[in-house]
Amino acid sequence: MFKYLISILLSPKSTWDNVAKMPNDAADLGMIYSVLLAIIPAAAFYYGTTQVGWTVGDGLPTKLTTESANRMIPLFYFAQVGAIFGIGWFIHWMSATYGADSSLTKGVRIAGLTATPLFLAGIVGITPQLIVDFTVGIIAVSWSTYLLYIGIPRVMQIPEERGFLFSSAIIAVCLVAIVVILGASVILWDMGAAPAFTD
Repeated sequence: MFKYLISILLSPKSTWDNVAKMPNDAADLGMIYSVLLAIIPAAAFYYGTTQVGWTVGDGLPTKLTTESANRMIPLFYFAQVGAIFGIGWFIHWMSATYGADSSLTKGVRIAGLTATPLFLAGIVGITPQLIVDFTVGIIAVSWSTYLLYIGIPRVMQIPEERGFLFSSAIIAVCLVAIVVILGASVILWDMGAAPAFTD
C-alpha cells in the first residue's frame, strides 16, 4: 500500500487503476496505511504547539503545556483514524446504491489514499503559523477532493456520472464527520481535555 504514497500524488489516475485491480477482500496494508500516516500530523502538531507555539499579532508565542498536549494529541490522532475508517465504511455502505461492488477494506483503502495529501500536509504543524497552515490546508483539501472525484469511478468501476454523484455523497459524509468531530471536541473539552497554555 505504501508504494502508492507518492504515486497517488504524482500520477493519480494510473494509481487508482492499480488500486482497482486489487481484490475486494484482500488482507493488505490498506488499514495500516492510515493508522501510520496519521502519526505525521499528530507528531508535528505536538511539537509545534508545545515547543514553537503560535503568535497572534505582535505578542509572545502561545504554547500548550506538555500535559495538555499529552491529552489532546492522542485524541487528535484517534479522530483522524476514526474518520478514515468511518468514511471508508460509508463508502462501502453506499456502494450498492451506485451499483458498485465493494468491501469494507476497499472503502477504507479509498478513504486512506484520498486523505494522503491531508496527512502529508500535517507536517506544517511543526511551525503553527496561521497563514501557512491555512494555505497548505486549502491546497491539501482541494487535492484530496480531486483524488476522490477521479478515484471513485475508477476503483468502483462505475460510469463517471454515477461516480460524480457517489463522490459528492462522500463529500457530504466528510462534512458531517467534521461537525461530529467539532461537537465531540467541545464535549471532551468540557470533560477535562481542554487546552492549557504556558505562562
